[in-house]
Amino acid sequence: MNPGHLPLPPPAVPQSPQTPFRRFIAWLLARFGWRLVGEFPNIPKVVFIAAPHSSWWDGVLGLMFKVAVGLDASFMAKRELFWGPLGWLLRRLGGIPIERSTSHGVVEQMVERFQTRERLWLGIAPEGTRQSVRKWKSGFWHIAHDAGVPVWTIYFHYPEKTVGLGPVFELTDDAAADIARIREFYRPWQGKHRGA
Repeated sequence: MNPGHLPLPPPAVPQSPQTPFRRFIAWLLARFGWRLVGEFPNIPKVVFIAAPHSSWWDGVLGLMFKVAVGLDASFMAKRELFWGPLGWLLRRLGGIPIERSTSHGVVEQMVERFQTRERLWLGIAPEGTRQSVRKWKSGFWHIAHDAGVPVWTIYFHYPEKTVGLGPVFELTDDAAADIARIREFYRPWQGKHRGA
């Protein structure tokens, strides 16, 4: 059964088993008026990014939809979140703690994960913070480029209570041009407190 008539991941995508809890989370999202639109790409490995990231609610919504559709994906988040029961829960949900003060070794570690797994979806907030930024962090591009995987886009659009599944971007060797092209896709979407 498709919980809440949500778009579900196709066969190549890493997935979690169906559980009653998934159906409950899907019901809860629908109850509060949130919907998931678009389609999942049928690919086993991808770096996916989510923006605009302007509220801690983005993470809550993202994790709720992840559970509701049964997506077995990992995501990078600041190390400060991984303490006590919350840290345990985030790790159970696929969280990877990252030290934001230095990017030393992070790209290499994530690329190695891609090389040693048959399927891996890795999520990153390209802004790196909930604050408005002029320039996105390029770590997501370096990980995807060096691992030889595409970048897939997910967007938040709070005015319509929508989390959208956007297009997949194949990367070139020009980080600045690729990031500008991807960021242009996000121009219409509005987060809780701002646009991308």
